[in-house]
Amino acid sequence: MAIALSQIAQYLQRHQLNYRLNAANHQIITGVNGDYLERFIVVIELDEGGEFFKLYAPNLLPGIKTHRFRDAILQTLLCISWQTKMLQWEYDPNTGEVRAMIEFPIEDSTLTERQFFRCLGALVEIVDNTVPRLRQLVQEEPPAPDTDLAMGERLLLTIQEEAPGLLDLIAQALEARRQRGRVSLNLENLDT
Repeated sequence: MAIALSQIAQYLQRHQLNYRLNAANHQIITGVNGDYLERFIVVIELDEGGEFFKLYAPNLLPGIKTHRFRDAILQTLLCISWQTKMLQWEYDPNTGEVRAMIEFPIEDSTLTERQFFRCLGALVEIVDNTVPRLRQLVQEEPPAPDTDLAMGERLLLTIQEEAPGLLDLIAQALEARRQRGRVSLNLENLDT
């Protein structure tokens, strides 16, 4: 059964949404406004002869590829994926593109208007509530290192930011070593 782009175009028309049909790429491109984001692009794409549905917002975080906190931002996006239904975040390491995606097989069924707008609404809501703050983080200059901090303290802060929990493991290892040192010191004192 599947679905055709023309059917999705009818859904958009009924809700008076503007769009551009790109039949050669099996896509419909539209724009939406959120409460926090002004006009962002949404691509509706059908693959496998209309048996696989994709809905995504491309290029959401420009400048992330070489950003100092890229890994932390991507980890945040993975956490959001974990906490939400349907939506997943994608990252292209070659281009640095970050997109929000909803995709699933239609196979021998169809995509109803209600299903389509549930997907579109979820995508818009999550992107609108997430991306503005992440864009702000990407555009901010990383804070300059505090010149009063010793090099070791800066290293510890970096480890804390980049690998949460690692400092606790290091502290436990140092304490265990210190305890072993006390034991051997005490044994040496017993010999005399």
